[in-house]
Amino acid sequence: MAGLFEGKRGLITGVFNKQSIAWAIAERVMQEGGECGFTHMPDKPDDERKKNRGRVVKLVEDNPRCKFLEPMDVTNDDHVAAVMARCEAEFGSPASAGGIDFLLHSIAFAPPEDLKKDTVDCSREGFKHAMAISVHSLMALSSAAKPLLKPDASILTLTYYGGEKAVPGYNVMGVCKAALDATVKYLAYELGPQGVRVNALSAGPLQTISGRGAGVDAMLGLYEAMAPLGRNITHDEVGKSGAYLLSDMSSGVSGEILHLDGGYNAMGSPGRLLQGIQAGA
Repeated sequence: MAGLFEGKRGLITGVFNKQSIAWAIAERVMQEGGECGFTHMPDKPDDERKKNRGRVVKLVEDNPRCKFLEPMDVTNDDHVAAVMARCEAEFGSPASAGGIDFLLHSIAFAPPEDLKKDTVDCSREGFKHAMAISVHSLMALSSAAKPLLKPDASILTLTYYGGEKAVPGYNVMGVCKAALDATVKYLAYELGPQGVRVNALSAGPLQTISGRGAGVDAMLGLYEAMAPLGRNITHDEVGKSGAYLLSDMSSGVSGEILHLDGGYNAMGSPGRLLQGIQAGA
């Protein structure tokens, strides 16, 4: 039986290490037969160990379904163009019966000194930097990929519930995710006539680099207490849900934000946590 992504090819951005959500999704895609090109954060010129590249190389170096690994600074248009040129060289374009079937955008950043501040105190430059990397990068990648996207291609980005409701400690990144959620809808509308779908996956807290920066340990306990399923999600579940949205299985879904959080987003009160408080009253 052929895999879900057999004959499919695409671009994966945002893999940092084995705990990255992007890697969980990419791993599932490749297990299902997909071929992937990867990007990594550029290394500093004085970094002889090439740590950013090295982390991703360790994950993909022996996998024949990894077709390339390129550095990319999403705030640099030349970098974005170079990655798309590599995609075309490896995957072709729709005009040559090739092209990109899927694109995963898993990129977000806010300067730590601004992320730790209350949103009201975020600096102008910090806000601009966070929005450029976390939001405009989806626009930039989608625009640059347009000539290569197949008529049934899927674009997926990663968001979080902090863009819908105020989550203490998430601060300016919550504002960025709100903008990202809106961007998904506008891109879905604009790319829809080309047959391209654009969606977002809103995952609950996981042990990742960005998660630890947002205080994931406290959030894990809260989600376990509040979510209808009474537990946290896993990397495997994120991989499966992300692969679904990138695959033909979700061919009629666009402009959607899929919540993968054990049902946490459905709760209007602390649920079982509140019941425990009431029982002890």
